[in-house]
Amino acid sequence: MAFPFFGDDKSKIAQMLATLPQQGRLEWIGIRPVRREPLVSLPEAQALTDARLDGDHARVKAGGKRQITLIQHEHLTAVAGFLGQPEPVDPGRLRRNLAVSGLNLLALKNRRVQFGDEVVLEITGECHPCSRMEEELGPGGYNAMRGHGGLTARIIQGGRLRVGDAVRVLPSESA
Repeated sequence: MAFPFFGDDKSKIAQMLATLPQQGRLEWIGIRPVRREPLVSLPEAQALTDARLDGDHARVKAGGKRQITLIQHEHLTAVAGFLGQPEPVDPGRLRRNLAVSGLNLLALKNRRVQFGDEVVLEITGECHPCSRMEEELGPGGYNAMRGHGGLTARIIQGGRLRVGDAVRVLPSESA
């Protein structure tokens, strides 16, 4: 017996995917000007097509899957809770470029999202935590981040990103 939303019925899956809230908000932007140094929080930044954020030290290749990193803003409170901290973790400590609220980013893997009127990202995969989380967050930091590490993306269309920009899910090309 097949479950109503599983199996070969792709139209049911498409219907479920369409129920995902389709708009979020860019809450935070950060760049890493120098390797292993703290991130710099910015009110806006220039996303470079098929590259990185302008001013970020990251060396990325054209067509690469990890040109920019994102984290779910709502997860900042969860990570803090796992560490026994009363306040949400500052997103800069987690070494991701963008913090987005209002959308389940993990549900957007292999989808495209638009920030404001210009920037389009393609969500490419998960951004798992590394040992730096122990350095940054203290003992237990790595485990606190497991399942909350965020996502990687390619910059399909560059442009200006601004804190407060709407983040919209674009229609799937297969739809």
